[in-house]
Amino acid sequence: MSEVELILLNEGSKCTLYSIQFASEDLTEYERFYAKFIEDAKLNCDLLRIVQVLDKISEEGALERLFRPEGKMKDSVMALPVLSSKLRLYCLRLSKGILILGNGGIKNSRTYNEDDSLRGYVLDLQKFEELLKEGERNASVIITERTIDTDRRFDL
Repeated sequence: MSEVELILLNEGSKCTLYSIQFASEDLTEYERFYAKFIEDAKLNCDLLRIVQVLDKISEEGALERLFRPEGKMKDSVMALPVLSSKLRLYCLRLSKGILILGNGGIKNSRTYNEDDSLRGYVLDLQKFEELLKEGERNASVIITERTIDTDRRFDL
């Protein structure tokens, strides 16, 4: 079991971006994703396109059409794909005003389930969403239109 914390990344005019950070890590999952690909000459342009889309989401909202559903029917896991690229960033789209960024990688298989690391990133987000819902039920997490208010760490 790992402790994870919700970290505020950016409060845009229409959408608030968060990421999760494991207690054992120095960086959030999104920062780890970014660090993995910023030095990769082949994927650097794709990564920068994802960053541009995230900036746009902050200002215009996390509109459904920007994402590809990736998890199960009952969860909010989405991929932020770059057209003509295999680079994927996995996130939880809780609403058009709240987006939780996870980690991601290069999708070389038909589905994320066929790749151990991609499946792990998706499972982390699915478990975290369950913990948020449980927190809402017991009032340790308050989710509004654009914010998630909690002071707790979660056992993932």
